[in-house]
Amino acid sequence: MSDTGRKDWSDKLKEGVTPDSTKSTQTKVGETFTDAGDKFARGIQPDSSKSTGQEFTDKVGRSKDRETHGSSGGSVLDKAKNALGMGDKH
Repeated sequence: MSDTGRKDWSDKLKEGVTPDSTKSTQTKVGETFTDAGDKFARGIQPDSSKSTGQEFTDKVGRSKDRETHGSSGGSVLDKAKNALGMGDKH
């Protein structure tokens, strides 16, 4: 089960195990948009307000993103604030 407006973990699992070669272009494009929306929602919603399952899958997703892209681990909101010069001034 997922939080409102979020992609369910079982959908993510099915998408991940289905080879791209068997997916239509429409399916691939749809997954790209829903993945982007889910990552955005993951970044702006605090973990404290998520269900246990959603919190866990988000932490795993952030860990994978950091490993793959070398991210600093900040939330999308923090990154947007920093880009606008409104972030933490430490």
